[in-house]
Amino acid sequence: MRILLTGGGTAGHVNPALAVADALRARDPETQFLFAASDMPRDKANDLIPRAGYELRHIHIRGMRSPIVHPANLALPFIMSRARRQARALIRAFSPDLIIGTGGFACWPVVAEGAALGIPTAVHESNALPGKAIMQVRHRVDRIFINFPETADRLDLTGRERDRIIRVGNPILPGFGAVSRADARKQLGLAPDEVSVLAFGGSLGAERLNDALVALAERVARDLPHVTLTFAAGKRDYDRTAANLKGSAAAGCPRVSLLDYFYDMPVRMAAADLVVSRAGAMTVSELSLLGKAAVLVPSPYVADNHQLRNAQALVRAGAGVCVEEDGLLGGALERAVLPLLAQSAERAAMGQRLQEGFACPDANERLCGELLRLARGQA
Repeated sequence: MRILLTGGGTAGHVNPALAVADALRARDPETQFLFAASDMPRDKANDLIPRAGYELRHIHIRGMRSPIVHPANLALPFIMSRARRQARALIRAFSPDLIIGTGGFACWPVVAEGAALGIPTAVHESNALPGKAIMQVRHRVDRIFINFPETADRLDLTGRERDRIIRVGNPILPGFGAVSRADARKQLGLAPDEVSVLAFGGSLGAERLNDALVALAERVARDLPHVTLTFAAGKRDYDRTAANLKGSAAAGCPRVSLLDYFYDMPVRMAAADLVVSRAGAMTVSELSLLGKAAVLVPSPYVADNHQLRNAQALVRAGAGVCVEEDGLLGGALERAVLPLLAQSAERAAMGQRLQEGFACPDANERLCGELLRLARGQA
């Protein structure tokens, strides 16, 4: 079987596609995979997909600039037309049995052209609010897989079209749940009595969150000898954050570590006692699977502020704490984190509520089954 996957931009679009590919490859190692993503330099697909051992091809495409009257938008019709032609040529050369899209710039032309050529097509929307690429192709694809129940209504499909929507949860990379907390902490050199805080602001980084984490690092270095803080600044903001940390009171503290990106996230998250992160759907799903206490800082720069809605769902269930980005400069992150560091029972209860209310441990198996039936003409 030959399967073409397309998803990119942020890791939130890339990781679901990688999770699907890994799960399908585990079922049949002879399956051939090809990924398609944009050629934008900051597209995380360019880093994560080759690192995972898959072949990657590029589509020249970009999104609309703001405001809508921006001169660069005049070229968009030509860019979109060329992207469709590139996608069609790629599909004909690879001749896939199935095309799967997970969102991002390249998803739309690849999935749309695949559907036009009569190839079985499916998309997976991990967030509560469907992204633009998914909305563009929702009338054309054979299956739409979703994570949040409310996504079905927001797809605005009626009648028999709605029958193509199937809730399966979010596909998770195989490493999550494969290592115990004790083994993960041993791998990372963490003592049993240390309280480990893991923090990250997304694959590209988040300046305000990184600044708040530097302030938290100073507090850890000064007042919390039993706490370790490890955070990823994102490649875009790593140099600036590293300079700020070097000039802070946390400089040289062995219990504070800064990286640009976590390539071993399943181990890092398994070892953590508390996670500080954005509220992307994939992150929420990973936290849910592992039952981790979390302080969520939703990105305000995403469509329709959908991360805030994800975080609010957890808060309503007592399964997380939400700190909005506007409050970071006022010390809101420290006020949310510090009490949890002193309350192991509350952290455990919060993680349990998150796992019981939001985890979908069989998402990979269900999604693979549906995809294989679609590819074989059985769906």
